[in-house]
Amino acid sequence: MDMTYVVVPTYNEAENIESLLKEILSLNLGVRILIVDDNSPDGTGRIAEELSHKNSLVEVMKNPAKAGLGRAYLKGFWYVLEQGAQKVVTMDADFSHRPREIPSLLEKSDAYDVVVGSRHVPGAELDYPWFRKMVSLSAVSFARWLLGLGIKDCTSAFRVYNRRALKCVLKKQNYSDGYIFLVELLFRLHKKGYTMVEVPIVFKDRERGRSKMAVPEEIMNGVYSLIRLKIGSILP
Repeated sequence: MDMTYVVVPTYNEAENIESLLKEILSLNLGVRILIVDDNSPDGTGRIAEELSHKNSLVEVMKNPAKAGLGRAYLKGFWYVLEQGAQKVVTMDADFSHRPREIPSLLEKSDAYDVVVGSRHVPGAELDYPWFRKMVSLSAVSFARWLLGLGIKDCTSAFRVYNRRALKCVLKKQNYSDGYIFLVELLFRLHKKGYTMVEVPIVFKDRERGRSKMAVPEEIMNGVYSLIRLKIGSILP
């Protein structure tokens, strides 16, 4: 089996990280797990390091200061490619993405450069409040219309990339931050002709810990970033 890494960025996930790692490892997929902790004040990084000492499949990178989602992912991507990863799974640490669905995403990754665990295709289930459903659908609809993306859930962080796609991603150094980073990755890979497919998932609202999304700020920053990304794509 090709070397596969699961890259999980974390910030204040002390209540979830141990259970998440145990559930991923219990799948017996032979994957390695990289936790990229963004200087969590609640001790997430310390807990992850303790678990890494007990299991050689778990590795931890700790940022000295909070750097944001995009930079955490890019730092993780550089590292796992240097280790020889051929496939990279990305997911959130709050159990909104169910580890048991990793195999179905990996199965599709043999035929596509990017596989997206999608909340907005037939067969998917959404288990969170109506307001968040409205925000999510509005965000992805606007992004798809503006950027011409075929992927219905372009803000989903539950993905599998192959090595070829990630090497393309890392050729560029300056990306948007926050959840728009995820949209920008798909947009740039789409423009380069990389193949993509969506797999329906069950998306659950977090049960423990607090959401990181500050909705008004995230929406305004997201709209600005998407417009800037569109303008940048048409200017010489």
